[in-house]
Amino acid sequence: MSIMIYACSPRTNRANDAPNHYPETILGWKLGAQAYTFKRFTFFEAVEKIDSCQLRYVEGYPGQELGAGIKGKLDFKVDQLQQRIVLDALKKRKVKMVAFGVVKPADVAEWRQLFTFAKAMGIQTLVTEPDKNHIDLISKLCDEFKISVAIHNHANPSPYWHPDSVLAVVKGRSKYLGACADVGHWVRSGLDPTACLKKLDGRVLHLHMKDLDKKNTKSAHDLIWGTGVTGIPEIIQELKRQQFKGIISAEYEYNWLSNSVDVAQSVAWFRRNLDVK
Repeated sequence: MSIMIYACSPRTNRANDAPNHYPETILGWKLGAQAYTFKRFTFFEAVEKIDSCQLRYVEGYPGQELGAGIKGKLDFKVDQLQQRIVLDALKKRKVKMVAFGVVKPADVAEWRQLFTFAKAMGIQTLVTEPDKNHIDLISKLCDEFKISVAIHNHANPSPYWHPDSVLAVVKGRSKYLGACADVGHWVRSGLDPTACLKKLDGRVLHLHMKDLDKKNTKSAHDLIWGTGVTGIPEIIQELKRQQFKGIISAEYEYNWLSNSVDVAQSVAWFRRNLDVK
């Protein structure tokens, strides 16, 4: 299998670099990266790395130092001035923050603060592993703000490790409430990612895309997409069948100090294998 390698360095020629230049947009997909992939760096260093991998979208994660001369951390509790500074810096780099997580507000006031932050920042999807007692509140806030909340699955024994546990809490609630399918954690839990997606049909709002080296063990680590055991070609076909419209975040939790090359190769493989006209 040949893998196209993109040089991972900031680009200056963006003539063909608008998001609609990429093949996944034909399917209504936004392909970006979870900033946690670059957790050893500041948020804006992560944004530059995401840019270098020919991606235009970032999923921010709470607690990452901002960098780029901006004080503080990425947090839904920052004030409006700090929000504007971050937005302006992202606009300059032509990268949009379309998702944020994994985040878990503690109470009613914090949930409303999170949604208000998301609206101000243009965030489409909040990724969370919420207290089950907050689900009714979250559903109402989803409808009020028209912002999606995607329930993330860490590996077993996380409360949401199995699709059935997600389905149980979203049933009968807002259409904006659904699943963040972390396919790598399903593999670590001994589940078949494609079968899990089928079970969640209609409720898949967001993905954390990974390809791992082995199944059914928490010691599994990331590989370049298309070279592991996750079955990404089958995942692509299932997402097409469901007519998925949403955000796919590359999340590469390995080779931490130089994994932008791996992400770039994964993105190149993904785009070559979408088979869109």
